[in-house]
Amino acid sequence: MKHIGILTAGGLAPCLASAVAGLIERYSDVLPQCTIRCYQNGYEGLLLGQSFLVTPAMRQQVHHWHSFGGSPIGNSRVKLSNAADCAKRGLVRPGEDPQQVAAQRLRDDGIDILHTIGGDDTNIAAAQLAEFLKKNAYALTVIGLPKTVDNDVYPIKQSLGAWTAAEQGAIFFENVVAEATANPRMLIVHEVMGRNCGWLTAQTARCYQERLAKRFFVPGTPLTQEHYDVHGIYVPERPFDLPAEAARLKPLMDRLGCLNLFVSEGAGLEAIQKQASWEALPKDAFGHVKLDAVNAGQWFAQQLAPLVGAQKVLVQKSGYFARSAPANAQDLRLIQSCVDFAVDAALRGESGVIGHNEDDGGRLQCIGFSNIRGGKPWRMS
Repeated sequence: MKHIGILTAGGLAPCLASAVAGLIERYSDVLPQCTIRCYQNGYEGLLLGQSFLVTPAMRQQVHHWHSFGGSPIGNSRVKLSNAADCAKRGLVRPGEDPQQVAAQRLRDDGIDILHTIGGDDTNIAAAQLAEFLKKNAYALTVIGLPKTVDNDVYPIKQSLGAWTAAEQGAIFFENVVAEATANPRMLIVHEVMGRNCGWLTAQTARCYQERLAKRFFVPGTPLTQEHYDVHGIYVPERPFDLPAEAARLKPLMDRLGCLNLFVSEGAGLEAIQKQASWEALPKDAFGHVKLDAVNAGQWFAQQLAPLVGAQKVLVQKSGYFARSAPANAQDLRLIQSCVDFAVDAALRGESGVIGHNEDDGGRLQCIGFSNIRGGKPWRMS
């Protein structure tokens, strides 16, 4: 009998609930006698031994999770190779090796196949765990599913949940943009998630403009489609020239009385670093600067507002709204195809991350962990 483990980790994305449900449904179809154990709150639950077995009654009802956002089994940001952080958080005792603790838990639970749903950090950690177990004479098949709203994992063409996040960010801004009618000379900055990659910001703007094009504006009235449009998009892949942008935007503000800007949270970091105590900013367990503390959108607003003559500034972040949504129809199709492929690969004993491999013609494959890394930039067209 096969014993399956499932965990979700890292930040949220609009795919987690559906991916977990899809794995349970697929195994129930093709291997109904297997046991399925869900580790709660990602690697934290693995270290603490917090998990539950999926019962027959759960299997019959788990399809409801496809309509949920978030993760039904919980997430956390835990780096197994950061022993000091794990000990500080009470996940292991001082001096213990978190990898060894996690490996022992998997052995004790008899897990044959571990499915991890997360970004590059999550899946690389799973690969390291499998390698650790292999060296200790324990065979574990590890299958990752790529989850990141940034869509920035090499060499995967499309990460699960990213399409939904862009759509939800567009819906979020449809209400925010109306604030321009409350004040003259209004500068609105929409900050979108994306540390190294501008894909989500660009796709959110595209979705928003596609939705905007379907709306009707009464001819002859002061309120036009241009008032609601996106007047600037700023992403990490493109350098930011403050004087040039101010010179471009000022005439628009004078004519329209409003400006709407989309900003990736990782945009302009080089300029921000020059003005901030970068080393003093808080970091997560993976060593990444916490971008909530950087507030790129606020920085852009502060720099541009006096140069364009804004009388009022509004900075809004759609990240938590967008990443917590249930998967849309487009993502549901992608999730289902990846989940089915993941289970087939797992039953063959093939480890890796499931995705459409850009290095091999965009074919859906089980991609070796050694080929997986984050920080893929958006290819601007």
